[in-house]
Amino acid sequence: MADRDEREARRPEGADGPEASADGDAERRRRRAQFLRELNEARELRDRVQPRRARAARMRQQMRMRTFRW
Repeated sequence: MADRDEREARRPEGADGPEASADGDAERRRRRAQFLRELNEARELRDRVQPRRARAARMRQQMRMRTFRW
């Protein structure tokens, strides 16, 4: 009960309608897309900087996929 009361207290004014939740969902999706773009960029940079480690990681992934039972 206390958690719900705290969340309602933090909610901005006028955020009770369905359009507010749609805006919140859009904002969440936008932030998630930005995070995934940055994550992918960081992964590519790491692969470029450490090619031996990246190659070893690819080989481990291939081995996992080869030994995976469908």
